[in-house]
Amino acid sequence: MIRLTNFTAIRQFGMLCILLFALTGCEIVGWKTEQDKLSLQEAGYTENILTLADGGKMRYWVGGTGKPLLLLHGFGGTAISTWKKEMLELNKDYMVIAPDLAWFGDSHSNGTPNLTTQTDTVWQIIDSLNIEKINVAGISYGGFITYNMMLSPERIDKSVIIASPGPLFNDDDLSQLCMRANVEKPEDLFVPQNSSEVRRLFDHVFVEKKRMPDFVADQIYLSYFAPWRSEKKQLIQSLVSDRERISKYPANKLPQSMLIWGDSDQIFPLDNGIKLSEYMNSSLVVIPNTGHGVTNEQPELVTKLLKSFLS
Repeated sequence: MIRLTNFTAIRQFGMLCILLFALTGCEIVGWKTEQDKLSLQEAGYTENILTLADGGKMRYWVGGTGKPLLLLHGFGGTAISTWKKEMLELNKDYMVIAPDLAWFGDSHSNGTPNLTTQTDTVWQIIDSLNIEKINVAGISYGGFITYNMMLSPERIDKSVIIASPGPLFNDDDLSQLCMRANVEKPEDLFVPQNSSEVRRLFDHVFVEKKRMPDFVADQIYLSYFAPWRSEKKQLIQSLVSDRERISKYPANKLPQSMLIWGDSDQIFPLDNGIKLSEYMNSSLVVIPNTGHGVTNEQPELVTKLLKSFLS
């Protein structure tokens, strides 16, 4: 009887520990974000809110002095989740501006969800800071915005596009992407509807698969993908028409650029980078053993490449 009581007590204590861990674990993503914010604030960054001309708001970080450098995150991410490590180094040499893009993080616009609206919200931030000309680096979806900003070459000093094919991705590229990810449409991959689909997206973004408990995957979904789901889908769907528009601009009028690509990119394979490099007459840096999430997988190297190119 005593043994049974002890076993029952131990089992109940174990279940309590598991329950407490799960409840606490559900806040891991939020806790990590707050810790990252504190790190940026300690490094001299300030968090800012801009009210947009057409309604909505943009949240962005500014830190450091020197030539202005704009950092644009990819689809599903935020400034902090994509660029934090680079931000902590780049602000030693540049005035770094890193927004949460519209319909990501704490930003949204009342405009139509497409590349034009997205780019305009970024220009509104730059204009509010009274910056006439800027360096810009964007990864993945942020690379599309970077390319769109380059269509105003008088306002761009130098640009860096990371793992983003600009106007050169075609319908066959999209079909191949859907086949690799086993989805019907690109938005099925980029706008997950649950924790399992979050894992699927991560498996295609990073070379090394991210091991995460269910409660962490759930929290990532709720924090990064659940809000503004309809608008996120429209952003993906509208890229096809945006592609046609930006492809009409003469490539020889674009500002000086550098491309960075992972050799194991499953979203936009390296062939896309090679084609874009030839099209833009830009240098291409290929990073071995790296997937699509270049800024997260190789932050130290990305920082060195940016400093070298921009200087």
